[in-house]
Amino acid sequence: MTAKLRLIHHLPVKILPQPDETTCGPTCLHAVYDYWGRDESLEDLIARIRKVESGRGTFDVFLACDALRNGFQATIYTYNLKVFDPTWFVTGVDIAERLRQQREAKMDHRLRYVTEGYLEFLSLGGRLRLADLSYALIHGLLRRGLPILTGLSATFLYRAAREHGPDDIPDDICGFPAGHFVVIAGYNRTRRMLLVADPYGPTQEYWSSIDRVIGAILLGIVTYDSNLLVIHPPRTLEQQAIELL
Repeated sequence: MTAKLRLIHHLPVKILPQPDETTCGPTCLHAVYDYWGRDESLEDLIARIRKVESGRGTFDVFLACDALRNGFQATIYTYNLKVFDPTWFVTGVDIAERLRQQREAKMDHRLRYVTEGYLEFLSLGGRLRLADLSYALIHGLLRRGLPILTGLSATFLYRAAREHGPDDIPDDICGFPAGHFVVIAGYNRTRRMLLVADPYGPTQEYWSSIDRVIGAILLGIVTYDSNLLVIHPPRTLEQQAIELL
């Protein structure tokens, strides 16, 4: 008999307010580390996370590399077609080699920079997945007790004006879409809502429509986001033995 699915699921993720406009990524990573019992200061984490070339913000793959270097496992579910071709996710394809070939063939500086991160991620044992971004995927990860760190479009999530200039001034004419990081920490199946742990703004936790969140994740491709990052500690030998029974 199939167990009845829980209608409301809430992981105890506690997130701090981000110190400035560009540190949402490390602040979300800090929340995930805290969830798994790793104690360290947010300031130290911010200081060591690799930033984008402009120095404003980071890529989720850099967050994943930090987790891998600190003994965690990390899986990225990617929807970023700017970086990955869907045909790479089949048996026999060496994604790292494809990334190197693409880096040589394309002159986009941002692509080349983020490619360095993905090559490090793969060399450290990180896993890449291509899967439909669905309710089932999100619910399934959360049911397993795995918070989801995601890079998405803040412009779409908040229905905010696009931003312009070094101070990110809202400007609906001259502005550009803005990226952001949040942690998905729960769901309400009946209301079709997701619990979002968000380091930005006056409220660090709120419920949002799953349709809006999925749309924001997919539109994160505009800012080289559009990924789900799942971080968890390595399985113990006892857990591995139970899985083999």
